Amino acid sequence: MMQVRTPLTVITGPLGSGKTTLLRHVLDIFPKKIAILMNEFGEIAIDSKIIQGKNVEMADLGGGCVCCSLLGEFEAAVNEIIDNVAPDYIIVETTGVAEPDALVFDIQESLPTVRLDGVVTVMDADLTIKYPSIGHTTRIQIAAADTILLNKADLVSESELEQIEAKLRSINEIATILPTIRCKVDADLLFGIGRDRTQPPPHHVHQPEFESFSYTSRANFNRECFDDFVASLATDVYRAKGFIRFDDQIYLFNFVAGRWELEPFDQDATELVFIGKQLRVKQAEIIHRLKLCEQ
Repeated sequence: MMQVRTPLTVITGPLGSGKTTLLRHVLDIFPKKIAILMNEFGEIAIDSKIIQGKNVEMADLGGGCVCCSLLGEFEAAVNEIIDNVAPDYIIVETTGVAEPDALVFDIQESLPTVRLDGVVTVMDADLTIKYPSIGHTTRIQIAAADTILLNKADLVSESELEQIEAKLRSINEIATILPTIRCKVDADLLFGIGRDRTQPPPHHVHQPEFESFSYTSRANFNRECFDDFVASLATDVYRAKGFIRFDDQIYLFNFVAGRWELEPFDQDATELVFIGKQLRVKQAEIIHRLKLCEQ
């Protein structure tokens, strides 16, 4: 069996946009063992014992989660976390002044133990209206994103929200933009699928315009047919993920805004989740197209 790489998500965004609020929310809603790597523990309250490592110090957040502060080099710290904690998920929160593109490159080039699951950029809607000029670092943070949380959306008007979205689109055409209040967002829209995933609720409370459905199958799928099927998803589906069984083996499947990848994975059946706007009306037709690929 191949070594399973630990999924890693980078959270970035300007100072004060809501990154720590997002981390707190994730700890509340995401039933996984998470390691959060921050340059400093910051605002996440640490009451428990701090374990000092060579490259990282770790504090137990309860529920199997740890908060880690970088002492040495990034790659060594990540490997130390994997060896000592074996988390299901790693989240790296960059400082507000960090440019994530270099970090993303580093993760892909130098960390074979992890799989970059995505870059989430948190933006402050209110501040973007008050200070409309976007600086160099913030522009890079927006451009690097797979998902942009347009936070504090309740503080601006509908037309201002549209104005901000258009501005973000001009910098990043493919990211999913999710208006949020206090970074409340469904974990399915942020993270890839866990190997022991539980069925998500059919309707998302925080993003009512987003709906999801899942599909499981014991059949083998035709690879060429599946490729064509995925290529046709972009108009209906923002995010799809899960496992797909071809003749040779099962793969982890990850699809975000038209981009997708497959990675060999040790799993026992096809299990896919689709997320999109007003997806219910398209559900039967999408499943029909998918079933055509069963052999």
